Amino acid sequence: PPGVKGISLFVVPKVLVNADGSLGARNDVRLVGLNHKMGYRGTTNTALNFGERGGAAGYLIGQEHHGLSYMFHMMNEARIGVGSGAVMLSYAAYLYSLGYARQRPQGRLPDSKDPTQKMVPIIEHADVKRMLLHQKWVSEGGLHLCLYASQLVDLQHEAESEDERKRCGLLLDVLTPVVKGWMSEVCLKSNEYAIQVLGGYGYTREYPVEQYYRDQRLNPIHEGTDGIQAMDLLGRKVSMQGGAAFNLLLSEIRKTIAAASKATTATLLKAAGGGKVNLALANAAYYLDMVGLAVMGWIWLQQAQAALVKAPAEEEEKAFLDGKLHTCRYFFRYELTRIAYLAPLLSSLDATTLEMESALFG
Repeated sequence: PPGVKGISLFVVPKVLVNADGSLGARNDVRLVGLNHKMGYRGTTNTALNFGERGGAAGYLIGQEHHGLSYMFHMMNEARIGVGSGAVMLSYAAYLYSLGYARQRPQGRLPDSKDPTQKMVPIIEHADVKRMLLHQKWVSEGGLHLCLYASQLVDLQHEAESEDERKRCGLLLDVLTPVVKGWMSEVCLKSNEYAIQVLGGYGYTREYPVEQYYRDQRLNPIHEGTDGIQAMDLLGRKVSMQGGAAFNLLLSEIRKTIAAASKATTATLLKAAGGGKVNLALANAAYYLDMVGLAVMGWIWLQQAQAALVKAPAEEEEKAFLDGKLHTCRYFFRYELTRIAYLAPLLSSLDATTLEMESALFG
């Protein structure tokens, strides 16, 4: 059939295998170029040509015309891996910029009028604290979210009951675009702040944070761009099985998600069902942002609850727990509040981006 319904999946080996299992002739697949990338330079990315000298041999995997569904079967766990990789790069940059901020003396506090006083470490400056707090909520909250998603990957196969396996699978379906798409975006911003904390040094190759940013920049692109993840979340995942996955997520999050978000989803789905699919999906990226914020609020609420009930045995542990509570407070006051702006914008079915004609870009 034409289009994606006609896609089949094949394995195309570099060397053909004879019937007795021995290696045969070289297959007709050739490396024709290496793609030179902004980041991830340790991982080779290639361009291949098939059939230049008579035809490449490929072996069908599964049934004909089921290639796209097989691809998604492989890609869903890969998308959790992309989100996890994004968090690792964010965390590495955060720890490096944190260490640098504690050691780098520069300037004096604004209320200091004595020019003879020693310069303070830049971590004492409020704007540096702001950038470090942003990196902390992204990195530690993201790690929690990715570990939770990875647990769901296991439980959808290994949970004791069939109902629990289905429940975990549904949760994983609706959270995957958030883990892959939204985490990639916020982790990229986190890496940007790591460079900013180091100032001009952060932009040089003498320090690792510029490489972390270059490597991070791939994550919003591969295994489905963030725009595709946003449309997948809004166009497919929240409406699947009559909204079962999204409603399950709401029941898990409970009070963490704003009541407006549920009303926003209903408005968007109604528009899509009423023949206004393009309008409903026009601002899908902002919908992904809103749901991501709500999910991260839920994640940080769990961390705060755990920190509150834990009785610290040592001063170092107390500082760790207090850091969790302070970061949670920062996220709730500075980041989660963006839902109050995003929900009404989405509910209004604003068509500004959709109605921007190509000729108007100049």
